[in-house]
Amino acid sequence: MTDNPAQRDRHRASARARRLPSWWLMPAGALLGAVAGGAYGMVKPPQYTATSSVVAVAAGRSDVDCADALGFAQAYGRVAPQLAVLGDAQVAAGVPAAKLRKNVQVATSPDAPMVSVSATSTSPAQAVDMADAVSGALVTQASHTKATTGIRLERLSRALKPTEPSSVSPKLAGLVGASAGGLLGGLVLLARPRRAAEEDGPGQPTVPAPTHAADAR
Repeated sequence: MTDNPAQRDRHRASARARRLPSWWLMPAGALLGAVAGGAYGMVKPPQYTATSSVVAVAAGRSDVDCADALGFAQAYGRVAPQLAVLGDAQVAAGVPAAKLRKNVQVATSPDAPMVSVSATSTSPAQAVDMADAVSGALVTQASHTKATTGIRLERLSRALKPTEPSSVSPKLAGLVGASAGGLLGGLVLLARPRRAAEEDGPGQPTVPAPTHAADAR
């Protein structure tokens, strides 16, 4: 009794798949991740970040101390992303308020009454303009309420024009992609269900069909 040719092809393909080592998923995933990460790093434009800082100080009132200045600095840090500040800053920065909201990060310190404004852009000069514009708008807002709060903001440092991009380089993006791809391949390898013992072992011998009595004679 002969096997069907299509069935023999399936048996051969299954045997070749069984002979393929299972660890190939990790280097294959690392290679694909490196290629994808490097391509992303080359296609994505470099980003530049500039940072400007302001500090909260007493506005001449004797009932205001350092603790008050620290509290108002944190309050102004939370106010910075609001439209009242960004609406004034967009004129000086030359960009819409929506872009400022997306590309400007504001941070405060728990120990010092300081507000740090960082702006990111594909243009170093535009990053400087956005950071200085938002910090300047904060100073203006604080000056409107200093008679009530007893606190004013002073510019501590202007933004410097960045000389190097703050975004990851294509080489670093490729390394990150390779690590992520290798890790994903390892997880797939661990999560893959174990094959049955009969699939891992050699192929079972084919039992010949019983011979008809007439053929035997």
